[in-house]
Order: sequence, then C-alpha cells, then structure tokens
Amino acid sequence: MALQLSSHWTRYFHSSPRRFIAHTKPLRAVAAPAVGSYAPKDGEHVINSPSELARRISAKVLPKIPRPDVKKVVVVGSGGLSIGQAGEFDYSGSQAMKALREEGVEAVLINPNIATWQTSHQLASEVYFLPITADYVAYVLEKERPDGILLTFGGQSALNVGIALDKMGVLDRLGIRVLGTPIRTLEISEDRDLFVQALKEIDIPVAQSTAVSSVNDALAAAETIGYPVILRSAFTLGGLGSGFANNPDELRDLSAKSLSLSPQVLIERSMKGWKELEYEVVRDAADNTIICCNMENFDPLGTHTGDSIVVAPSQTLPDDEYHMLRSAALKVIRHLGVVGECNIQYALNPFSREYCVIEVNARALASKATGYPLAYTAAKIALGHTLPELPNAVTKTTTACFEPSLDYIVTKIPKWDLAKFSTQVNREVGSSMKSVGEVMAIGRTFEESLQKAIRQVDPRWKGFEAYVQPEDLDHALSNPTDMRLFAIAYAMYNKHYTVDHLHALTKIDKWFLYKIENIVNTHYAIKSCSSVENIDHEVMKQAKCMGFSDSQIADLVSSKEDNVRAHRKSLGITPFVKRIDTLAAEYPAHTNYLYTTYNASEHDVEFDEHGTMVLGSGVYRIGSSVEFDWCAVTCARKLRDMGRRTIMINYNPETVSTDFDEADRLYFEELGYERVMDIYELEQSQGVVVSVGGQLPQNIALRLKENGVKVLGTDPEMIDTAEDRHKFSSVLDSIGVDQPEWVEVTTVDAAKAFAQKVGYPVLIRPSYVLSGAAMNVVYEESTLEYNLSAAADVSPLHPVVITKFIDNAQEIDVDAVAHDGKLLVHAVSEHVENAGVHSGDATLVLPPFSLTPEDMSRLKTIAEKVATAFKISGPYNMQIIKKPADGPNEEAQLKVIECNLRASRSFPFVSKVLGHNFIDTATTAIVNQDVPEPVDIMAQERDYTSIKVAQFSWTRLGGADPFLGVEMASTGEVASFGKDIHEAYWASLLSTTGFKVPAEGSGVLIGGDISKPEMATVAKGMQDLGFKLYCSSPVVEDFLNNIPYVSAKRIIFPTKDKRKLKIVFDEHNIQCVVNLAKSRGTSATDEDYVARRNAVDFGLPLLNNARNAQLFMESLAKKIPTGGLKSYTEGHIPSEVRSWREFVGVRA
Repeated sequence: MALQLSSHWTRYFHSSPRRFIAHTKPLRAVAAPAVGSYAPKDGEHVINSPSELARRISAKVLPKIPRPDVKKVVVVGSGGLSIGQAGEFDYSGSQAMKALREEGVEAVLINPNIATWQTSHQLASEVYFLPITADYVAYVLEKERPDGILLTFGGQSALNVGIALDKMGVLDRLGIRVLGTPIRTLEISEDRDLFVQALKEIDIPVAQSTAVSSVNDALAAAETIGYPVILRSAFTLGGLGSGFANNPDELRDLSAKSLSLSPQVLIERSMKGWKELEYEVVRDAADNTIICCNMENFDPLGTHTGDSIVVAPSQTLPDDEYHMLRSAALKVIRHLGVVGECNIQYALNPFSREYCVIEVNARALASKATGYPLAYTAAKIALGHTLPELPNAVTKTTTACFEPSLDYIVTKIPKWDLAKFSTQVNREVGSSMKSVGEVMAIGRTFEESLQKAIRQVDPRWKGFEAYVQPEDLDHALSNPTDMRLFAIAYAMYNKHYTVDHLHALTKIDKWFLYKIENIVNTHYAIKSCSSVENIDHEVMKQAKCMGFSDSQIADLVSSKEDNVRAHRKSLGITPFVKRIDTLAAEYPAHTNYLYTTYNASEHDVEFDEHGTMVLGSGVYRIGSSVEFDWCAVTCARKLRDMGRRTIMINYNPETVSTDFDEADRLYFEELGYERVMDIYELEQSQGVVVSVGGQLPQNIALRLKENGVKVLGTDPEMIDTAEDRHKFSSVLDSIGVDQPEWVEVTTVDAAKAFAQKVGYPVLIRPSYVLSGAAMNVVYEESTLEYNLSAAADVSPLHPVVITKFIDNAQEIDVDAVAHDGKLLVHAVSEHVENAGVHSGDATLVLPPFSLTPEDMSRLKTIAEKVATAFKISGPYNMQIIKKPADGPNEEAQLKVIECNLRASRSFPFVSKVLGHNFIDTATTAIVNQDVPEPVDIMAQERDYTSIKVAQFSWTRLGGADPFLGVEMASTGEVASFGKDIHEAYWASLLSTTGFKVPAEGSGVLIGGDISKPEMATVAKGMQDLGFKLYCSSPVVEDFLNNIPYVSAKRIIFPTKDKRKLKIVFDEHNIQCVVNLAKSRGTSATDEDYVARRNAVDFGLPLLNNARNAQLFMESLAKKIPTGGLKSYTEGHIPSEVRSWREFVGVRA
C-alpha cells in the first residue's frame, strides 16, 4: 500500500512540474498538498513526507503541541520606510499574511504605509491606516476584539508597541494571545542587562556592557571598561543614537544626544577590527531548531551591519569556527525561548577563537539570500505548526526542517544617498545606520557577485573601478565612508597598494582582498588587448566569470558596449540561467527563483514560456521607493489574472516583487541594458513593461526599442520626448498647455540676463554638480552667482536650466491612465505646501480641499490633451502649479512643470484612497487587452479625506538641515483617513515614526521668516491652546509681542553647545519647534538651523513649513477638546479609528 502510494505521488508530482505555479490563483503561495493518506488525529503532528510509514511513525513520536485556537489575528506593521526600518518588513509582513490566509485566519493589519503591497485587501481582511503607537493599536484591538496578535513582523516599532501594550494590561484584559515569540523573550532581547544576564546563565560570552541613564554614569562606566568604548541606545532600530568614543569628551557629547532619544544607553567594550558574523535561526514550539543562513560582513566590526557589505554564506570561517558559532546560536535561541525566526550577531576575534554575541533580534529579516521563506515559516510556527510537518514552500518537495545549502555567493551592498544632503552630513559610516536601501547580487564567485552588486547600487558605476580619488588615501581606507570600496580600487589601481598594506589599514580579511586583486589583474589583462577584436575566448570568458560588464570591457579597450556584446556572442559566450532551490541541487526542486551566471555550463530551465517581462524598480533610494514595488507587483498579478505568463526582474531583497511566488519566473538580476537584453533573448519574451518600475526601466526603454525589443505601452520615443526639456516644451506649446518660462544657459552672464528679464525668484538645475544639492530656488543675483560658480560648473559641456519660479503658487499632482491617447481615469491631489517643496516631500490631500469645479475640469482637459499629444498607453503623472488670478475677472493660471510617462510615487495612494486600482487599469492599456471604458472618479462626492505625509529620517543623518526644498529628502511616506482634513492630518502626522505630541501647556520654540503670514496665526493659535511661546531671535521676539494678546519670551540659545542647549530646552519644557525659515542654514551656528537640527536630535516634533504649521495648529485646536492629547482610555474610541473599507465603503 505504502509503495503504491508513493509511486502514485511521484507520478502525480512530475507529470506537471510547474502545476503549483501555473494553476494556483495568483494571489497566494500554496504549499504542496498533504501527502500519504494517514491523517493526524487529536492534535497529532505529522511529518510532511510522501512515505505513509514515515507519517504513521511521526504521528506517534512528534510532540503533541496544542495549536492556538485563533480565528482573527491583528498584525502590527512597521509604518513609513525610514533608515533602519525599511522595506524588509513590508515583505516579511506580506509573507506572514499569506500564511495566515492559507490557514483560514482573518488578518487585521495596522500599518499607515499606504505605498506598500502589504496594505492591500488581497492579504488582509481589514487594514487600518493608523499610527503604530500603543494607544492606537489598543483602540484597534478594542474595536476588532481579535484572538491573537503578531508583533514580530513590524520591525522595532511593533516590538516596542507590543511591550507597551503588555505593560498597559490591554492584552490580558481583552484576552488577546501573543503568537510566536513571547513578550518576555522580546523584553530580554531588547533590555541589555536582562540579555547579558540570560546569556551568562548558559556561559555564552556577551560584549561587556553597562546600562546607564545619565551622562555621569556613562563616563564612570567607560572608566571601568577602558576606552575606546561603543555606546548603544536600547529600544531603537538601526543603531540610532549609537557611536564610538575614544575619550571622555567624545562620550559626553554622544551620551547627551543618545539619552534624549532613549531612556537607557549601553556602554560597551569596543571590538573594532573583529570579524562580524550573523546567523539566521528558525525554531518552533517543539524546540526543532535550524540555522537558515549564516552571513559574514566584508567590513570588520565597527560598521553597522545595515551599512556593511555582507556576503552569504560566510567565506573566511574554518569549519570548526563555523560550528562553534552555530552551536552557540542554537543554545542561545533555545535558552531565550524564541518561537519563529530571529537573527544573532557575533563579533569574532580574527587571531583567536574568542567570540561574543553582540545582539539577538527576535524579528523578521530578509530571507532572499537563501530562498527560504523565513517570515512565511515563522507565521506558520506562530500558529502552532512545527517544522517537520511544514512543506518547504519554495521547493515543494522537502520539509521545512531542511537547512538550506547554497551553491552560489550572495553579496549585499548598502545604498547611501548622503550626497543629497549637501556638505553638512558626515560621510563616515559607523555604528549608526545611514543607508536607505540595499541591493543583492547572486553569482558563482565572489568577484562576479561583487561586480554585479556595484552596478546595481548605481547605474553610473560599471564595476570595481576607482570612482573616487581621496587626497588622504590612508585616512579614507582606515575610516570607512560610503565610498570606501572605491578608495580600495584607487589604492590598488593607481597607488599599487599590496593586499598586506590594505589589510593593515582596513582590517578587511585578506581572502576578500585577494579576490578583489583577481578583478584588478583581469582589468589589466583586458586593457592589454587594446581593441575588441584582440580579446580572445579565454580573456573574454575570464572577464565575464569575474563579473565584468560589456560596457566596462568596452571602456578598457576604447570601444562601444554594442561592439563588445556582438564580439562576445560571436565567441559563443553567453550567460547561463541557474535556479535557487535552497538545497544546492541535491533534491529535485520546482522553483522559479532564477539568476544568471557565466560560471556554469548548462541552463537549469527550459525557455518555453515566452512570458511578459516586468522591470522592477531596483534599489530603494530617496525618490524611488516601495511605492514602485507596489506598482510592479500589482502589474505582474494583473498580467497573471489576464492569463499571461510573467517574468519579473528585480534585485532588491527588501521587496514583495522578489518573492518567489509573485511571478511565474523571478530573475534576481541587474536592470541594466545588458542583462535585460540577455533575459529577453533567452526567454524570447512577448514584450517588456517599462512604466511601473520608476525611473530605472525608463532610462533604457529607447535603447531596448532601437535594438528590436518589443516595449509594451507608451512608445519609448514619446518617453524620450517627455524627458527632453526642449522637445517636451514644444509639444506643450503645440497643444496650448501653459508652462513656466525657462531657458538653458551655458554662461553665468546669460543666467543673470534671463533672471533679470523674468524677475526673481528663479529655479536653477545644473546638469553637473560639484557639491551640495543640485536644484535651488534663488532669490537674488549674488546667490545666483555663488550657486553657478562655487556649487556647480556652467559651461557648454554642462548647461544649466533656469526656470521662472512662481512664489506662493499652489501645487497639484495629476495621476492618470490613458489608452491610445484617450484618458481612461485620473486623480487630482492637492499639496498643502506651496510650490517649492519637492512633490515627494509634500503633504498630499485627496480629494482636494480648495480646488473649484472649474479648476477640476480645466485640469482634466490638460490631462486629456497631454494623453493625446504623447499617444499614451499606460500610466502617467503631471505636476501642475496654480498661480492665483491677477484680477477679479481673470482665471487662475495652470502651468505644467513636469510630466512623467510612467507610474508615479502617488499611484498606490490615489488607488487606495479612491478605491480604484490605477495600475490594474494601466496594465490593460499597456498590453491592449480588456481595456475598460473611461470613468471620471473625481466627479464622485466623498465623505472622507486622506492625507499622505512624508516620512523623514533626519535623526539618522547627523548634521543634515531638516529643511524642505526642491530636492527630495524623505525616505518613505504614510497616509491616514479622516472625516475631514484636520482629522486626517492629525492621524497622518502621528503616523510618522517617532512623532511625539507636545503635552498640554508645554513650550513651543518659534522662529524663522516673520514675513510669512502664518507666523502670526500659528503663534496666536498655539498660545490660545495653552502653549507657552519662546523664541531665540530679538526680531522674532518683537514681531510676536506686537501681535495683540500674544506674549513670547526670548531664551538664551547656545548654538555651539548641544548639552547646554538641551538644558535650556528642558528648563522651559520645550516640546515642539516651529521654524519657518526662508532658506537653508548658511552655517552650523545659524540659529534657525540649530533650532531645526536639535528639534530632530532631541526627538521633538518639528514643523518646518508655514502651511503645515497652520494645519497642525488647526488640527490641535479640534483635537484637544475631544481628548486628543490624552493617552488611551478604555471604551473611548476616536473617530479616526475606522478601517480602510469603512472609509471607502468597499473592499477596494
């Protein structure tokens, strides 16, 4: 019987190896069906095996763990993307909800991040776009009355909320069960003293640390431990507020800042220069424990893991050290009682076997390196399943208690965007994380994987080349910055440093440096060929195996990429497609998780599907983040619903689009021209979608078309026309659509002449920037001259575009979809801030609050004209400014300032708020199939408002000026709903991570430009609400005290001493800063800059825009009478605590 069954199983499984992907609904991962006919009885757990005998035996021996009886579970999300807590939690939460859905458990999600795939009704039955705070989560628990709560899928925010809810007694009172890792374990892993104590009980060494809560205690602790020391904040994510101190002075400054962000800081022995390693561990309630993956940092200890280059699996550990740390990891996890997944970080002395545990995080982390669905498995474990009985969701053929083994190398490189923040930000990377995203490259050698990853971080980089030439090279090598990898390249290529010399300066393991030397030697071998024709098969093969790109090779032999590509193909050298199967090909795998490599001899897949390719958005960076991942995932799912095979290309491990079950084939690959062409040719694809992945796919669209690729949707020629200012301008003129006056100049004198003609202010956009932000609004000639001579280079080679800037104009966003030039659907959102704040940083309101029906109809006409002129098929977005009418009988002017023929960052926002999926509509238009009839959803009346607010990460970027300008600075976004603009703004602003509402009667520091009319109304409003007003400048003091019924006190304002300033803030109980400056701070002692920067450093709410400050004051005025400043009170649920479905009226 058993034999017959198992052979039947084999036959059924292999008859259609792709059946699990082909015929499932494209909405979820579906595990392989239970196998063998033995069914579990009375709480038995049965192994996932085709063998009937194995199932019968396992039922008797596997421990009977009672499963929690839960029908409805609240999942706490992580909020807006910020440095230290980014997209990895969107994707891990999404996996967890897939697991809940499979188990028939209703998921209720709290997450104000409207841009993510997680906050879609495909995953959760109810979504609350509300702040991740203990109060709001308590209100939702009281309203929804769930059976359980999951806290480990929302990053640090969710852990902190869970611990707070437990202390408040809410979970006990409502009888809500914490699923997975228990609260006590979370507390131990978060509270350093408890953690050290717990590990001492099992003789595991921990970094020696002392928890302190005052500056003097910190100094005393450091004396005992001995300098240098590292300071860490407890209960923060990404090492916020941590750093190294070499002496008491450095420690004094650092601890003063950290104690303002966290109640407790830890002083520890510094082990700079040791190796840093990480193990990902999974454990179930029956104590089955596996190591899912181990990783090694390329950078030695001293650089935060999030800011390090990381390689998986570890490359330099001998077997005994690997097993020593593995055994320690298992011991620690069991002792702490983690149920689910967690990661454990080690420091290892490179010269002895001495090691110590740095930290344990009991939360979900990215699992893309192994292809093992960590978060999905952790959620199943939280619901009472054990590892032996769960199928491996990727391979479908093995159980989940296999430890993955890898036949490839993964390299992760962080993406920093520090250049956006002018010269004030320190570029050095240390124990506090500064990167905004990360890339992951897969190869068969370290060299291949590293060079792929470098290209993924920035399309301008072609590989391991000397992109920086530091003046003080030794300093650049021993003090890591975001560009250290290229400083190593400069040292090797230009200064001929040896591996030993580099190791002495960087402490990077010599194994990595020798591998990098291989790249350098190959570089010289290619160069010595001197022309493409001279590159023989051996050199070309070696170059491609070392990860060199065609364009990199072309540069080395003074040729063009297309010539190298043609020559390479003529030599028969093309990449092979390999499959990630978590099992190093030991068992038959049915995965669609693919990568390309030249270090192979055969393909792992057949190319018989001819799918439609969707190009993803690449690395998260400022200006292109998770909202484009939502667009790519939505597009791929819609294509599958329409019966098409899909191929996704993306290399960002923090995304849902790189989940193994979102497309029929996933290529974890580069998005450059070379790789997209390789995959297109191999797959003989039906066409490529370039308009849902942000700017990266757009940049190569025209070149793809010119080389015979079928680009779906809007013609790339038109995309090029819209991107070229001259062409775009003439198209707008031809259809009678207005735009601000502009000119392209090549000399400073021409710039001055244009500015005099149109009048200041003007907006300048240099094409070549030396330092500081690229775009600036200039109010007078002297600044214009400075900006074009010192900050940027103006020449015939580097022209500068100058546009007339319209002061006090309103900015409007129009998101739309068209088909063959005909408008199908559009949305109009209004900015709260006036023009001059980048649309990615602006506060968006939908439906608009001040536009007249006439404005709305004129905006629709502009959208129709643009769609027709550019023959758009697919999504597009426009930014339009509305200049108030000059006279009573004139109409306001509407001028188009930008137009992108692709999905924009506000597409998920408008789709969710209006209850109409714009990307679904756009996908039908792109592939010209089942295109719906046009609909005017803006004409419908709505009884709710939603507001999108930017999420900034100023706290992370020490020195950056928290000022809103024309360059984008935010790292994420949140949005909430409300019955009116004030309720929606209140909930949205509180949803930004770390926003603390000022207490009643506390102090407000006001400063900035007194010519702004809002200055007076905000001051008067705040005083009427019972706040005390303070200021630092005599000008502001005079202005405020001349307003009837307003009195403000000027305070001593030490601009150079942070500690004294903190004492002043505490003395006057200042809990909020309103700073309405006209421009960025010119120096580090500028009073307005000091006020803004320290509001951020002291963790206080900062209102740095006049219109926002006005709206906040009005919202406070409405909220205080209803108890808005009071904390959670049982039985009183605020009116904004309603689900997305309740607001919109449908399950959108």
